[in-house]
Amino acid sequence: MKDWIQAARLRTLPLSLSGIIMGAFIAKWRLYGEGGIWDWKIFALALVVTLLYQVLSNYANDYGDGVKGTDAKRASEAETRAVASGKITAKQMRNAVILFSVLSFVATIALLYIAFIPKYMNEFYIFIGLGVACILAAIGYTVGKKPYGYMGLGDLFVFIFFGLVSVCGSYFLFTKSFSWDMLLPGTAIGMMSMAVLNLNNMRDIESDKLSGKNSFALRIGFKNAMIYEMVLLQLPLILILVFLGVNGFFQTQNYYVFIVMILLLPLMKLRRQIMAVKNPKELDPFLKQVGIMTFIMAVLTAFGLNFFH
Repeated sequence: MKDWIQAARLRTLPLSLSGIIMGAFIAKWRLYGEGGIWDWKIFALALVVTLLYQVLSNYANDYGDGVKGTDAKRASEAETRAVASGKITAKQMRNAVILFSVLSFVATIALLYIAFIPKYMNEFYIFIGLGVACILAAIGYTVGKKPYGYMGLGDLFVFIFFGLVSVCGSYFLFTKSFSWDMLLPGTAIGMMSMAVLNLNNMRDIESDKLSGKNSFALRIGFKNAMIYEMVLLQLPLILILVFLGVNGFFQTQNYYVFIVMILLLPLMKLRRQIMAVKNPKELDPFLKQVGIMTFIMAVLTAFGLNFFH
């Protein structure tokens, strides 16, 4: 059990929850202003679904890199990655991927049933397709003959699914509508998620070169990947500030909504620490830090919008 829990990579879970929290609680704030109803059952099921997607993705990643021999070239990770270390066999991990694919699909159906049935049948079927796409994206990062993670497309998929789909999709589950301004927090969460993936790929840049995993960081080089990382960590809070601005909070006395801006200094310090790193392997601790910072950003935004009315 310990090996399975370790393979699930629990440190990645706060990042996956961030988009759901952001989208759900912006919907709660907006529904309150419109006299609508916010269903906690949708929120609870959405959390379960996104956690299942994340564990599925981590198991699939462990399996895909393990059978391709990618993890074997990562001396620092070979002891912790389950398939590469031999703690879990490739067949066992493949069965786990299948199991979590089924569990994810069943949980997705349950979520969509609560959210859309019986009044929104078209939306129900569209979101089933979106759920299947999420499951395929979780598996396809490292699994298959042409995994997109090996072609440098991981950043794009993370932006789409961890950012736009997670935030805008969860918002739609509650409001049954799309608002263009949701692209701002969706992009913010997406960029923070890309920052985590980029750090991961910067850390593994030398071993990925040996194994033929052409991540985006490898394609542009370590120096340019560091500049890219700084941009990804610089823009999200600006996007949240723009979101608050277009919703009229600069013209109100409700300054508590700007509580998320207290992250300016921690993020500035974090960027400086990352920039000071010369050895790629020393980037590993920052993955967890950026993930937690993303989670805190979502929670503070939700708190600022909903705590006072």
